[in-house]
Amino acid sequence: MIEAINVKVGPQFYRYSEGAFDLIPELLNEFQAQRIMVVHGTVSWQKAQPYLSSLLNHEAVVHYEQYSGECSYNEGNRIATLVAEKDIDFVIGVGGGKLADLVLYAAHLANVQFGVIPTLASNCAAWTPLSVMYKDNGMAEGKSEHVKRQAAFLLMEPRLLIDAPIEYFIAGVADTMAKWYESDMILEQEEFSKESFPMMARHAARMCKEVILEESTKAIEDMKNGQVTPEFIHVSEIIVAVAGLVGGLGDKFARNTAAHALHDAISAYLPEVHKFLHGEKVAYGIFYQLALEGKWSVIDDLIPFYQQLNLPMSLTQMGVYPMLEATLSDIIGLVHSKQKVHLLPMEINEDILTKALIDLESYLDNKEVI
Repeated sequence: MIEAINVKVGPQFYRYSEGAFDLIPELLNEFQAQRIMVVHGTVSWQKAQPYLSSLLNHEAVVHYEQYSGECSYNEGNRIATLVAEKDIDFVIGVGGGKLADLVLYAAHLANVQFGVIPTLASNCAAWTPLSVMYKDNGMAEGKSEHVKRQAAFLLMEPRLLIDAPIEYFIAGVADTMAKWYESDMILEQEEFSKESFPMMARHAARMCKEVILEESTKAIEDMKNGQVTPEFIHVSEIIVAVAGLVGGLGDKFARNTAAHALHDAISAYLPEVHKFLHGEKVAYGIFYQLALEGKWSVIDDLIPFYQQLNLPMSLTQMGVYPMLEATLSDIIGLVHSKQKVHLLPMEINEDILTKALIDLESYLDNKEVI
């Protein structure tokens, strides 16, 4: 038996369908919510409002609060303070991944229940019990806050999600693929073969990879055409819900390893990559993970898919390589400091981590894809 696993399956209630938001009054009554705070963004809030009449006309006291655009410690504390000052007993987040993370963190600080209404399908933030933290200026803190609570409800409306920027959906496709590549080498070990929840996580991770590779091209095309099709619904649900299940069922053994560690490191030390979305940086991180594991043939297999979706494959392509030796050292130092990277069943040290990055850049350069 492996050590105890913390299983955090997901929201207490989940619905993905047209008209899902009509359930909001019933859900708020279920949780006896009397004083509600809706935390929202700008453009996403404008797009969401036409679908939220059941909330906007709800009989409870509703306070609306626009967030800063970042899931930072300062912003989390600001929202939590407002919750206390206004005697709020339930928080609803309407927006993207950073907003979902912020509402989770603020609800944790304020000790209140919360619900999440995603306005785009770009990651699994709305499902997971963790918040990826950023500085107020948008640079990554390089760490996440893990909590025990999860959303009281998660509601998704396909007509709203399909109206989101297409680049966020494509980034979500890449972020979701990472669920398989980051957990594969860990969960294929014999010691996990009789562990129920890690094996369920492995099955969910395999679903992520297979659905993304088989259906995402069609789903992206459907999104461009504004058509809510079975493929779009399937892929967007995989991105938000099934991807969230992977880490929820497998805990640290299936959450993230080298791909996300590299994302955090370049986000922390390379301001130039801030223009790339989370999933786009994770896409490069997948290649880094595969290089670290010596799986060059898998990289070869994925290159056409990356090219089709215009995903970044290298730091050279992102315009930040070559770099100063001190900067590379800082990046590798942060990757090495991540505990989960050391769960990989292979020798990990800073020399090996550095070599993988340099070798990846050289490998892709020789293939003339960067």
